[in-house]
Amino acid sequence: MQNALKNRWVKIGAQAAVLTALILGLVMFVGSGKTIAVAVDGQSESVSTRGATVADVLKDSEITVGDLDEVTPALEAPVADGALIDIKRNKVVNVSIDGVDRVVHTTGLTVADVIDQLDLSEKAQIAQGPALSLAALSTPIDISTPKDISIKADGKTKKLSTTAETVADALTEAKLTVGKDDELSVKPGEEITDGMKLKIVRIETKTITETKKVDHGTDTVKDSDATVGTKKTLTKGEDGERTLTYTLTLRDGKESDRELASDKITTKPVEEEISIGTKPKPKPKAESKPKTTKTPKSVSGSWSALAKCESGGNWSINSGNGYYGGLQFSASSWRGAGGGKYAALPHQATPAEQVATAEVLRRNGGWGHWPACSSKLGLR
Repeated sequence: MQNALKNRWVKIGAQAAVLTALILGLVMFVGSGKTIAVAVDGQSESVSTRGATVADVLKDSEITVGDLDEVTPALEAPVADGALIDIKRNKVVNVSIDGVDRVVHTTGLTVADVIDQLDLSEKAQIAQGPALSLAALSTPIDISTPKDISIKADGKTKKLSTTAETVADALTEAKLTVGKDDELSVKPGEEITDGMKLKIVRIETKTITETKKVDHGTDTVKDSDATVGTKKTLTKGEDGERTLTYTLTLRDGKESDRELASDKITTKPVEEEISIGTKPKPKPKAESKPKTTKTPKSVSGSWSALAKCESGGNWSINSGNGYYGGLQFSASSWRGAGGGKYAALPHQATPAEQVATAEVLRRNGGWGHWPACSSKLGLR
């Protein structure tokens, strides 16, 4: 009886020990559980886990990470209840920088994150808004980086760092205009490149006038009353003036071309008129011969004979020596005797008109206007 009682207490003690172990194990099991916050690209969720490290928690939660994903804390780091595991997924983003396409791997969430990662200039121009989520992108991120260019205009060289796409946009940014006649070294629509040099040549046109002297000519008339070799100025000659108008083309203020627009005589020259003696010089007395008296021919036949002697009887001759017509008038003698009412020059008048004009000369100065032929014909 005593042994049976003893065995019973041993059995109860053993059961109590097992029960105690079970209770302690349950307490330890429950005590080892944790609640962890896991954020994936900013989206957070609570995870219950008994994992000891970040890797254990992610495994329990069936969350996988790639080699390029960013996990904080590190996978081997221990975790405590209430900890935060931050996961940033790697994303492949298409980027166009100055028209050149490239692929960027990033764990960022917005366009601004990609720009920061690329370490671009603060002056870079981004087509998309910096706050735009990468998940919302439908086109590559379009980036224009600043280019250093120089613009030579108006005697100065201006340096500019610009994100302008075209030459026209850069000129607007530089507050430079190109006139309709100006010359630009490249086309306005040409794409801007780093190191580009532009040049604007200012084209201007203006009108100037110049004056030049017009030399006067000289007319000579025969003077039968003056001896050979003597001259006398009847009308003093005066030079005239002409005005020339030019259209000038200037390139950056320097003349590159000029074109004559008009040429006008503003002051007519006055022809100088000189009389030349035709009377033969008297011979020395020692050599003088007895004067013979000839009977003059009739006046009516004299002009025909005189014309034959002077011009061979050609009333329309213009020999080019300054004397015209059958009786060899000079232009000034013709005008002075009134021949201009018949024709501009003697050879253009009829023989009768030439004789009528010659009669005027003869009445005023005798046959001495034709010294050689009148002496030869015995008219004086």
